[in-house]
Amino acid sequence: MIQNDWDDILASEWTKDYFKSLTETIKKEYQTHTCYPPIHHVFDSFRLTPYHQCKVVILGQDPYHQPNQAMGLCFSVPTGVAFPPSLANILQEYSSDLNYPIPQSGDLSSWGRQGVLLLNSILSVRQNQPLSHQRYGWETFTDEVIAKLNEKTTPVVFVLWGQHAKSKKSLITNPWHFIIENVHPSPLSAYRGFLGSKPFSTVNKLLKQSHQTEIDFHLT
Repeated sequence: MIQNDWDDILASEWTKDYFKSLTETIKKEYQTHTCYPPIHHVFDSFRLTPYHQCKVVILGQDPYHQPNQAMGLCFSVPTGVAFPPSLANILQEYSSDLNYPIPQSGDLSSWGRQGVLLLNSILSVRQNQPLSHQRYGWETFTDEVIAKLNEKTTPVVFVLWGQHAKSKKSLITNPWHFIIENVHPSPLSAYRGFLGSKPFSTVNKLLKQSHQTEIDFHLT
């Protein structure tokens, strides 16, 4: 399915009735509607960030629902695609926090390759219909992903932006993990505490505190 250690970590999920039903439903959705991300990119966040390498989780809600945006990594868009509003605010805060210029590309893959799991709670969506694939089973699956990450004995920094992400806090029970929570970076809420919150330097401070390699967040 994923072709790294996530396959073993999640082996029991692939055979559960809910996941079989989810798989059939999503196949039909992609056959009958325009859906995002492209179906072969749905699990790209896991392919990019193996379980054993994961030390930071940024949790989104569901993929971008406009053409060419979603790429299987929360908040990330391919190079050449204009920044959606939430990503624009994330990159504004990135620039302010780390004193880097706003990058030309909104592709966050380099973070994923360093151990930042860019995870959406819902892994697919119909074009122009946000949250159209909620309650199909994705939430059950990604809750299990968070529960498996909670089992890690090395500290993980969980970044929870917005009420939906913060609702997953109850799944993070081991006291050695770290949680950064704030309002969502969308234009509706970013000015109520997200901008100026310095999440990127805080992540690296916590990684350093737990004797882990910091993330090079620099984008070009």
